Amino acid sequence: MRLLRLGLGNVNTTVGATDSNVERVIATLHKLQADQVTLAALPEQVIGGYPPEDLLLWPGFVRAQAESLYKLAQATKELSLAFVCGVLVQAMEQIYNCAAFVFKGKVYGVVPKEKLPLYNVFYEARTLARGFPGLYTEVDLGPCGRIPFGDLLFECDFGRVALEVCEDIWSPDGPMRRRSYQGAELVINLSASPFRIGVQATRREMVATRASDNMVTVVYVNAVGANDGLIFDGGGFVNQNGRLVHEAPRFVEGVSAVTIDLRRTTRLRAENTTWRMDREEFLSHSQSSGHAEHALPRDSSTRGAHVIAVGQVTESSQRLCYPTPFHRNFFLPPPSEPSDPRRSFCEELLDAMAMGVGDYFEKTGAFSQIGVALSGGRDSLLCLLVAHRYVSRKYRLQGPEIVANKVAEMLRAFFMPTRYSSSATREAAETAATELGIPFTILSIEEAFEREVEATRNMLHPGEVLTPLTVQNIQARLRAERMWNWSNAVGGLFLQTGNMSEKAAGYTTVGGDLMGCLAVIANLPKTVVNYLLDYLLETEKLVGIAATIAIPASAELAPNQQDERDLMPFPVLDACIALHAAEKLDAAELADVLIDMFPELEEAQLRAWANKFTGLFARAIFKWVQAPLSLHLGNLDLERERSLQLPVVTRSEWQKRA
Repeated sequence: MRLLRLGLGNVNTTVGATDSNVERVIATLHKLQADQVTLAALPEQVIGGYPPEDLLLWPGFVRAQAESLYKLAQATKELSLAFVCGVLVQAMEQIYNCAAFVFKGKVYGVVPKEKLPLYNVFYEARTLARGFPGLYTEVDLGPCGRIPFGDLLFECDFGRVALEVCEDIWSPDGPMRRRSYQGAELVINLSASPFRIGVQATRREMVATRASDNMVTVVYVNAVGANDGLIFDGGGFVNQNGRLVHEAPRFVEGVSAVTIDLRRTTRLRAENTTWRMDREEFLSHSQSSGHAEHALPRDSSTRGAHVIAVGQVTESSQRLCYPTPFHRNFFLPPPSEPSDPRRSFCEELLDAMAMGVGDYFEKTGAFSQIGVALSGGRDSLLCLLVAHRYVSRKYRLQGPEIVANKVAEMLRAFFMPTRYSSSATREAAETAATELGIPFTILSIEEAFEREVEATRNMLHPGEVLTPLTVQNIQARLRAERMWNWSNAVGGLFLQTGNMSEKAAGYTTVGGDLMGCLAVIANLPKTVVNYLLDYLLETEKLVGIAATIAIPASAELAPNQQDERDLMPFPVLDACIALHAAEKLDAAELADVLIDMFPELEEAQLRAWANKFTGLFARAIFKWVQAPLSLHLGNLDLERERSLQLPVVTRSEWQKRA
């Protein structure tokens, strides 16, 4: 047997907080040491925080990470475990995203990331340089001294270890393949992979595939916590040659560990003839001296990695026990509760949003309260429930009384009616806030509305008239002004409550309901908002949710107004978003799909809606650039600077109409 205990440390870091981040890492490593861990993995850029974006262009920011890496090494030199952590490194006049191998106070080497994403929310190739096969040099890491840098393998007493960073594992032609052929039995991948709906199943399958294809044991650890609009759900896996042996908890900062027998990986390699033949073919392309690490390459794909000798790191392995199934049967699956896809979907979305709101609130250091303009509608109620979930989860271990006190201290709800506000929405809003224990303030804007309407009329020239749409927008802007004034007075985090469906169609007011400090559900379609509220009604059984759901969706800015009547049915609208914004169908193609999807509706109406949506979508882009930072929740974001980069000045003459 070759027993070793592998540890995962999910650390919640803040970009730029190098000292604080290192303190959290040190505390994490002490917990892993207490669990007899042999080798620990910490997330991508755990020292400087992720994503640093253009902050890494400041030399002092990168230099501080080298200094912090030295502090970390010195603070942990008495520990018996080795660990791998993420750090930015300056080398060869470029900046690299690296994994560093540290043991007993010494940094043995740093390995740069090779696959730099430049899609969706990622911009790494814009500022970072990439590693490549066979790269080897030494870099000056300040107090750490001159350190091996490049395509490295680490020789420990238990076996050979390869390091890689995040995107490297997402490519089937990443560095794992060649390093496994060059003797690596254990691959440590440090990630900062943002949350997206359904991403966990994709990660699990991808890691299993890489571990199986390359006949290695893969340790995958992910960052946890939110920075700006990106939410990192943490978790991680240990997968041995395609078999999942450990899965770490998500949405929590903490540690987890598992004991493996690395000899199993060696045995399976010997048994798998296909892998052996693939390895032989790989090595045959090199003029080998008998050892893969000394191969003289003919092309970059077979260039040999440089091997760094680490020595004995398994002092505690003698006390480890062979990993046996907890239910004491190697042939039967362990007992488990049947999964509920609906519950899993809703809970992870709610957890992600609560983490996004909570970390933004805490890490910015600018806020003391969280406020919502509660309209009696579904969107604002969901945002309030998310904020309540954050506070409740943060203090739940201190007991219900403390939770109730913190909710009353940290959260605020405001209802600002005009003549168009119904008694039903007022009662729904007040009931919801009262049930949650959130202070609720009713503050009419009717007088201010009348004054502002008259003031706007006085700005018009003869022949110009005040349009009904302007009258609606005046109300929304007054509410936003009041929220900003409250925010300014008390240091309040003003949550913007608009959903993706409204944002995509431009059904929102610049300077009004589009505004806020943080957009909680701006990337959540209305059908998902409704789905989450239905779920929360079932699980929380709050009267306020039931009262809100019973009211047809309405902005209540005009008499007898209903959102679906102004726009189109929400299922149709959300289908338009997915097909046009995500799948890139033009209006004619969009209409054809809608006709197949909704056969119960009239074809002419569906074609009209397709044309209406694509026109609204193009004209709404100018609003996106003025919207607040939004939480990244799916594979499609309506955020120009983060994901969907569309020109503001554009026309749709290119588009074939339905």
